[in-house]
Amino acid sequence: MPDISELILAMVEPLVAHPEDITIDISESRDFMEYSLQVHPDDIGRVIGKQGRVARAIRTIAYSVRTKGPKRVRINIENNAA
Repeated sequence: MPDISELILAMVEPLVAHPEDITIDISESRDFMEYSLQVHPDDIGRVIGKQGRVARAIRTIAYSVRTKGPKRVRINIENNAA
């Protein structure tokens, strides 16, 4: 299975001012591999972008990666409590 967390990290790291605060938690459900992206509160706007365009682009790229099996990828963007 491709390492989607590395792909997400490669896309998000150049966008944020606090790359040391990026964490990606992976959970698995029956239908999805869920990646919860957490960033510093100052960087949440940079990751989401105006009208969600940056987040939509990140999700489009991550969702296009072929995975083995029927599970799909889901990305949740959260901010860390400071």
